[in-house]
Amino acid sequence: MFKGLGNLGDMAGMMKKAKEMQQQMADLQEKMDDMTVVGESGAGLVKATSTVKGQLTALEIDPSIFNPDEKEVVEDLILAAIKDAQTKASERAQSEMAQVTEGLGLPADFKMPF
Repeated sequence: MFKGLGNLGDMAGMMKKAKEMQQQMADLQEKMDDMTVVGESGAGLVKATSTVKGQLTALEIDPSIFNPDEKEVVEDLILAAIKDAQTKASERAQSEMAQVTEGLGLPADFKMPF
């Protein structure tokens, strides 16, 4: 069908792939609002839940760690759990993106646009 048109046939194929990827990215963006990860610290005494987009949605703290003399420890555990959740969210987002971009010839270190 595209014989004699040189690279235009390849261009049509590339445009089709780009459009497919655009739709897959839009679908992934919607799914990522519902995907969650849980970060932990203190052997699970503090748990932070985040969407894959990185929005903190929940924080669980085991009451056994509430000791007025160890306020700084509790604060550190909370921060560590949140950071763990953020790291896991970023890793999950990259993993999901890799599935979408697989086979499209994009670099392996392609980053999410958000």
